[in-house]
Amino acid sequence: MKRKLLALLAGIQVLSVAVAPAAVAEPNAAEPTPAAVGAYLAKAMESTALPGMSAVVTHEGRVVHAAGYGRDSAGEPVTERTPMRVASVSKSFTAMAVMTLVDAGKLALDEPVAAQLPEFHMADPRAGNITVRQLLNQTSGLADYTVDMRAAESAESLAGYVTALRTGTLAADPGTRWAYCNANYEIAARLVETAGGMGFDEHLRQRVFGPLGMTGSAVGDAVVKPTNGFNSLFGVWVARPELRDFPYGGGAGGVITNAADMGRWLISQTGHGTQLVRPESLQTMHAPTAVQDYGMGWGEETVDGAKLLVHSGNLFTYTAVQAIAPDTGYGFAVMTNSAGLYDDVYEVLTGLVAMSHGRTPDVPGGGRQQVELILGLVALAAAGLGVLGVLRSRRWASRRAGRPAWRIGLRLIAVLLPVLVLIAYPAWASFLMNGRTVTWPQVTYSAAPLTITLVVMAAAGVVTGLTRLFRLRSIGSTR
Repeated sequence: MKRKLLALLAGIQVLSVAVAPAAVAEPNAAEPTPAAVGAYLAKAMESTALPGMSAVVTHEGRVVHAAGYGRDSAGEPVTERTPMRVASVSKSFTAMAVMTLVDAGKLALDEPVAAQLPEFHMADPRAGNITVRQLLNQTSGLADYTVDMRAAESAESLAGYVTALRTGTLAADPGTRWAYCNANYEIAARLVETAGGMGFDEHLRQRVFGPLGMTGSAVGDAVVKPTNGFNSLFGVWVARPELRDFPYGGGAGGVITNAADMGRWLISQTGHGTQLVRPESLQTMHAPTAVQDYGMGWGEETVDGAKLLVHSGNLFTYTAVQAIAPDTGYGFAVMTNSAGLYDDVYEVLTGLVAMSHGRTPDVPGGGRQQVELILGLVALAAAGLGVLGVLRSRRWASRRAGRPAWRIGLRLIAVLLPVLVLIAYPAWASFLMNGRTVTWPQVTYSAAPLTITLVVMAAAGVVTGLTRLFRLRSIGSTR
């Protein structure tokens, strides 16, 4: 499961200092106090320099601490009730919506989707064998690179989204391979609509948000509208509108919520408070498959030495992560109104987990600044080399005048290599993201520092190469 949508574009996170796993503390560790959690989060805000963040910690049936820090793009203070886009954290809510219908006998996990959603067709006959369980487990065989994701995501409804998948194929037989693909959860959301007899957003409101008292939560922007989020541009936070909205509801990433509401959700997910489904169904959603440590909107991960159920979410201007510890009854959620090349919210989560074990957490921060500083220095160095290449172009041309064209061409390839890297940027980014679709507009958001650096490198190469050719031609014409 990816913790950051674009952080893998060039292996950026390897530049950061990893948090070393610590031994799990004694099970009787004292519950952290609200004051201690608040003090840690305040320090985390200062050290990460995030524009705004909200977080909640729950333990069994109660909220330990829920609060907001910083400001939104409108200049208002972030509180525990500030709306936050949680992106792929939405998948656990979609799984819950499906499971409410399974418990009601209106959907069957192990029956083919096509039998329960007749409008679902694909060019690959194997798609007829995909079950609802496989959609939620991300083992359906669907992958970004086998379907037209751009056409699907431009749909105006979930029905239109499903229709746009008809020309697609599968990357593997259903149930044999895990691949993270948003299409799985958009199809699941459409199933909720057809089986539940109401819109996906309305189903969540009536069957999930409403019973839990999540009054500040919704799907899409129609009911709850967050402010613009931020992108980090070499250390400067720039407010920008979200690249993509979810006009069709967004079963894969359309939920908008807040820290106070997430507290209610986490309490329910740990088996306390209001329960939306049978205990067996909750356990089914949390259980991994034999193919991958991923259940239904939850993945097993080790955080600070503890095995938790986790799901992160990344849009282009918002980032979120949630986690529950079934053994201890703790729940955690961290949300920020920003997105960058480095995942600060996961580091904040790691500290909260450490506190739940009775340990003093390391103060997070510095990773994003370090990554962007390095990229900034690379961009400056590339620009400097470009200027130097132009200034030395006459001498370069003088030394190579009269040589065979193929030898001169080989010399120019080195300076033009960054151009080739830039041209293939979305393609190799998609490859590093295990086939996830990456577009040019996307790389101008949270990956903007990397994109700018690549553009500067390519521009320096082009200017140097053209200047050398011009000088070479001028020398040739004078002979």
